[in-house]
Amino acid sequence: MPNIEYYGTGRRKTSTARVFLRPGTGTITVNHREFDNFFRTDALRTQVRRPLLVTETGEKFDILATVAGGGVNGQAGAIRLGISRALVEFNTELRKQLKKDGLLTSDSRIKERKKYGLAGARKRFQFSKR
Repeated sequence: MPNIEYYGTGRRKTSTARVFLRPGTGTITVNHREFDNFFRTDALRTQVRRPLLVTETGEKFDILATVAGGGVNGQAGAIRLGISRALVEFNTELRKQLKKDGLLTSDSRIKERKKYGLAGARKRFQFSKR
């Protein structure tokens, strides 16, 4: 059984991430790029690593993530949810910890569509009396 891997899908805004956990040393690869090259800011890196810190499984797995759509913030959120779901697939007992930290809750906030007759989703054009 050398090909053990755990899979989780994460979504955030318009981003979708496919995350594979494989037993390893803690290397994170995103879209075949090094983790630190993909996420430039510490805030995003911390956000992605959060499920691993909560469950203390950071050094157990190599993470391979493929992410598409959206911007870097949405992609980081998608990967975070994907890692959390994959960890639950690995060990169901981790679910309680992850749930308590809110890492299994999908953030469903997406951009509201523009409506006809308006400047944006809710903004109106300037009112002219005459």
